[in-house]
Amino acid sequence: MQASTFKVRVDAIRDEAQGIRSFRVSRVDGQPFDKYEPGAHIDVTAPSGITRQYSLCSDPDSNDHLLFAVKREPESRGGSRSLHDEVEIGGELLIGPPRNLFRLVHEAQFHLLVGAGIGITPLLSMAYRLESSSQPFVLHYFARSEEHAAFLSLLSQQRFAGNVKLHFGVEPGDLGTELRSCLADAQSGTHVYTCGPTPFMDQVVAIGESTKSIAEVLLERFSAAPIEPSTSSFEAFDVKVASTGQVIRVVKDQSIVDALATIGIEIDTSCGEGICGTCMVDVVEGTPEHRDHCLSKAEREGSKVICCCVSRSLSPLLVLDI
Repeated sequence: MQASTFKVRVDAIRDEAQGIRSFRVSRVDGQPFDKYEPGAHIDVTAPSGITRQYSLCSDPDSNDHLLFAVKREPESRGGSRSLHDEVEIGGELLIGPPRNLFRLVHEAQFHLLVGAGIGITPLLSMAYRLESSSQPFVLHYFARSEEHAAFLSLLSQQRFAGNVKLHFGVEPGDLGTELRSCLADAQSGTHVYTCGPTPFMDQVVAIGESTKSIAEVLLERFSAAPIEPSTSSFEAFDVKVASTGQVIRVVKDQSIVDALATIGIEIDTSCGEGICGTCMVDVVEGTPEHRDHCLSKAEREGSKVICCCVSRSLSPLLVLDI
């Protein structure tokens, strides 16, 4: 089951870099969009019928339009390819409401944004908010070349240029050194926000977590990383519905979402890979085995929420707030 959707009109399409195209949309009914926090993403249903998640890269303080960008993936199963090949100005799309699992930390002393390739998209909305609210930040953007760097004209504008550092053509073997240089001068209380290819983010996280002045590293994934082997001794476990007392067994190779559906309880899902956070549910009792890619380290350690499409249990019983 997917969250509610609504129709939007495509007002503008722009090639931002090689293989990256942006889409500016407005509501068909003429109403403004609801306000959203920087770092949010939306579900977009392509003409092919496939739904994927894309970060919003427009100014979060403007509610007359939304902007998202899509990288054409060579191995596309019909999502990015359909949006690139079949969408025209004036056409309509179905999108979902903004959701956010990648928020700015308001109490941070300094914000360090580190992106690569299409990973610039959620960081743009953060840059808009940080600049407009006069909060200190630096945005480091890595790309293969200038031709592969999206939104360069925007990042070169006076409002952003002084806060943006561009890194083109960094060889894989030199990436660690370059990232350590970016993070080395971080002042105490700095929060790092990163988005890009998984190997890139893994290095940002490793370097950030080993840098004493950095308080936390937050990240946004576009695809699921390989799931690590389970640490649980429970191939099967029980899930209890707090509101009704119903208990259902979740067997091996079955998701919590699918198990609950057998007793008529439907949990909203979208990506099915633990990326988008649509299926997050509060945990009343029990210890989740987090196998998602969207919860922060602090949220995982708190064990108060679980992504029901992929995660399992480290205890024989999970009580969920549904």
